[in-house]
Amino acid sequence: MNKELTVDPAAVTRHERFGKLPERVPLESMIEEKRAESNAGVTAEYHPEGTWNFYSCLALDLGL
Repeated sequence: MNKELTVDPAAVTRHERFGKLPERVPLESMIEEKRAESNAGVTAEYHPEGTWNFYSCLALDLGL
């Protein structure tokens, strides 16, 4: 029961390319801070005809 490991050239190439994990990305570089606008709620408008675009219900769409 002598098992010899055969190394495939394609496997060696894959291991060289994908053999280690990439560097971790720090949390600070994934977060973008933006200052909130002070009048954001004042300028928002309500359109009752267009609310179905945002609050659709599958049961209503199917007529159930």
